[in-house]
Amino acid sequence: DTLWDLAIAEVEKTENPDDDAKRVEVWEKSLLFMGNKNGGKTTIILRCLEREEIPKPTLALEYTFGRRARRHNTPKDIAHFWELGGGTSLLELIRIPITSNNIRSFAVVLVLDLSKPNELWTTMEKLLQVTRNHVNKILSKLEKTNPEVATEIKQRMWNNLQRDHPDYELVDPFPIPLVIIGSKYDIFHEFDSEMRKIISKTLRFVSHYYGASLVFTSKSEALLLKARVLINHFAFGYDKSKSVSVDHNKPLFIPSGLDSLSQIGPPPTSDSDIGKMRANTPLELWKKVFEKTFPPKSFCDLQDTKDPAQDLQYAEYEVDVMRAQKNQELEQYKRNASKSWKEMDFDSD
Repeated sequence: DTLWDLAIAEVEKTENPDDDAKRVEVWEKSLLFMGNKNGGKTTIILRCLEREEIPKPTLALEYTFGRRARRHNTPKDIAHFWELGGGTSLLELIRIPITSNNIRSFAVVLVLDLSKPNELWTTMEKLLQVTRNHVNKILSKLEKTNPEVATEIKQRMWNNLQRDHPDYELVDPFPIPLVIIGSKYDIFHEFDSEMRKIISKTLRFVSHYYGASLVFTSKSEALLLKARVLINHFAFGYDKSKSVSVDHNKPLFIPSGLDSLSQIGPPPTSDSDIGKMRANTPLELWKKVFEKTFPPKSFCDLQDTKDPAQDLQYAEYEVDVMRAQKNQELEQYKRNASKSWKEMDFDSD
């Protein structure tokens, strides 16, 4: 055949796919990134999608997507990337991207700022608690409308842990796939060795308890690549890495199901202190130990939330002019209403 004949045949194959091509299933997944404000979520997403853009602050809930082809001349798989901004101040927005329609193909990526250990547990607890409650509500509805799907989702989260695993009865897997990313490792690496050990062991326990994967990253290309490999496994079905790094003096990398309580060890405190702590679950015990070293910082995310109308990155001339006009009309209305109120003649009786 000539080169022209081959080109014609290739076009015909594309326009008239054979039965094998018709059976190719398009992979469509969704991921929700959440975590500390300014923790690096946007940077991680851009690297996963291979986009050379300067990250901008995420105001509320933002969406983007990526496409990948598994093989030449096959339909491209799609991954939907959602990013929740505002730390823990916009928790109600979690219910928007996670729905009963996509729950089977959804994963959560929790990005925790390692440079802020005093905010770490509070941020993690609030975000995972609200997400879990929302997912459980969806599963409760599915048990009535589509019990097979509900059972499949619940069973899937136990698949990472073999039934003969010694921790099988001691963990409580998150209802949907979960990845925990410790960001800003370059700053964390400068911490005191004992501080690094406590934070690392705690995050290892939390990840293992929830059946999650754990990875530490920073702006370093090598570390971003590790995070990218892990995320692409959930987004595009790429092979899951089997490498493991558990040394607290190095960046952690632990895919789900490859850690154990015996390897993690007990909470980093004395036996006498553990005996004095009242806790109903292992997770609660680790929380008390962690917060003894890193007392939770008292802060209000809502106070730091900026007014989008004043943010230059969202500036639109026509909209801003109209908004200014409406603000003026509102102020004039307030003045007129106040004046009318003062002029009212109320009866004394």
